Amino acid sequence: MNLTDGIINIKGIGEKTAKSFNSLGIETIDDLIHYYPRAYKTYTEPVSVSSTAEGDRVAVLCRIVSYVETRKGRRYTITSLSAADDTGSIRMVWFNMPFLRSAFHKGEVFVFFGTIKYKGNMRVMEMPEFFTQFNYEKTMSSMQPVYHLKAGVTNGAITRAIRGVLPVIEALPDYLPEKVLSEKDLMSFSEAIKEIHFPENEPALKRALKRIAFDEFLQFLIKIRKLREDSVSLPNRHPITGESVLKREAFEAGLPFTLTQGQKDAIADITKDMQSDFVMNRLIQGDVGSGKTIVAAEALLMNSISGYQGALMVPTEVLAMQHFEDISKLMKPYKLKVRLLTGSMSVKEKRTVYEELKSGECSIVIGTHAIIQDKTEFKNLGLVITDEQHRFGVKQRDRLEEKGDMPHVLVMSATPIPRTLAIIIYADMDISVIKELPAERKRIKNCVVGTDYRPSAYKFIKQQISEGRQAYVICPMVEEGEGSELENVMSYAEDLSAVLGEKVRIDYLHGRMKESEKSEILHKFTSGETDILVSTTVIEVGINNPNATVMMIENAERFGLAQLHQLRGRVGRGSYQSYAIFINVKKSNESIERLKVLEDSNDGFFIASEDLRLRGPGDFFGIRQSGDMDFRIADIYKHADMLRLAQDVSIEYGDVLAK
Repeated sequence: MNLTDGIINIKGIGEKTAKSFNSLGIETIDDLIHYYPRAYKTYTEPVSVSSTAEGDRVAVLCRIVSYVETRKGRRYTITSLSAADDTGSIRMVWFNMPFLRSAFHKGEVFVFFGTIKYKGNMRVMEMPEFFTQFNYEKTMSSMQPVYHLKAGVTNGAITRAIRGVLPVIEALPDYLPEKVLSEKDLMSFSEAIKEIHFPENEPALKRALKRIAFDEFLQFLIKIRKLREDSVSLPNRHPITGESVLKREAFEAGLPFTLTQGQKDAIADITKDMQSDFVMNRLIQGDVGSGKTIVAAEALLMNSISGYQGALMVPTEVLAMQHFEDISKLMKPYKLKVRLLTGSMSVKEKRTVYEELKSGECSIVIGTHAIIQDKTEFKNLGLVITDEQHRFGVKQRDRLEEKGDMPHVLVMSATPIPRTLAIIIYADMDISVIKELPAERKRIKNCVVGTDYRPSAYKFIKQQISEGRQAYVICPMVEEGEGSELENVMSYAEDLSAVLGEKVRIDYLHGRMKESEKSEILHKFTSGETDILVSTTVIEVGINNPNATVMMIENAERFGLAQLHQLRGRVGRGSYQSYAIFINVKKSNESIERLKVLEDSNDGFFIASEDLRLRGPGDFFGIRQSGDMDFRIADIYKHADMLRLAQDVSIEYGDVLAK
């Protein structure tokens, strides 16, 4: 077997299984070995029930002391039982797993593994894993990879498939010279791939992650350098006119608010670029709520008045709709036709937009990935803008640019990146930074609290709702099961409803929902039909609700500071005083120090720098997939030392490696 062979060549994989793997983007052996785990499970020695505290993720060896009960809840079926050891009792609860009724019998002994919660005075584990004593002893000696899954593919199936291609992995050549591996203390490529799927221990896994992060950064930097070399001399085929600049200045003077200095500087940079002899390739990096949208609107205005078409692509339909409504109003006095294009629109609606874009009748289109579909054609595309650009893959952005003849490129991001890293990562782009917030925005009031503050937080949220406001509650996980130690949206929404009462309208949202379902839920929230939205981080970008004044984040210690700052930025977008409540479950000195940064500052760039300092570049364990720059493993904060090392190697060996 070799890397280009289809996965159907792996022993044990038939046509049906291969199709399921294909749905995950795994078609070849090369795809398979680069399908990295999203996390790793480790299992600890069982502890006594009485020694556990809320938030502890532990194993307990218990005897079942009750019959199994199954009852129907409002949203799902609940299966439960009571178990105990010599020191105390605990309740085990599972959601939508009624078949477990036959798995347990009174008097049997199991090891239950999960997170301790308190409901009243009773200890509870929701969705615990369970093992016989013998099986748990075997499990404790391993680090088990956990993969992103879809229907038809199990974690075990992926693990078996990768074991089946170990000979291919072990034979992988290394593109780095032996001298570089030795000097930089890097693990060999084949060893890193093997360890990332089947880690011998935590130190070995850290070294593997270090090598893969380095590779991703190096390949990215070499590509960026080539892009820079290719683009710096591209001629400007869409120069804006002097008339468009004058109209833009008049437009700005007529706004009901005054632009910040950062906004003015960014617009000046864009104007200069679009008037120059060369194509614009600029990043607008602005903190959450810094007003990047009006900057994009002014760029679109100058482009359209100069006779060209403009496109603004955003990651969600709700955000597309919000931008469409705002920009349509701004462009109305200039009689510029603005259209919306999203996947949920009817075929007839899309066809109308396609025709208007192709004929040139439509000056500006705002939408989601639908803009880059094959059917979308432009008459004279002069400017492409991507908002929250880190949510799009490089290929998606390239496809949008290819819709025109070397159009100007403007990308916008609210992801705060320390300047030293931004210069490396965005080496192919000119950068404008907007640091100030609009004057009318009130500073968000922050508090970091423990779990005992929840009742007070709920009371405060209910008070805000009684005043006509709305709130978000963020939970790290989607549903009980994998990673069940964290608060999750499904059970949380039900529990919160029981606490606040049926008059408070609560809905939940997570990334596994269909796009149309997510859009409907977000629309209900932004239109005021929902009081509280319990959500995963899917709302990190793509929703602007000025009426929402409370952001409560459960298990805040589980998130990076930069991500928490992004989530906090969903409130404080209107004229009302807004609040961020960070629930710190672990209460360790480390988590208290980290979260205090958020409590004391609303400056995203300062927070990003502190995040890097506090987490440290050597923190490779507990990795998450990053949307930034299409990296699978690399994280610009956690792996900052690898980014700088890759920068050094790209300068020293770039010409050789590029070949």
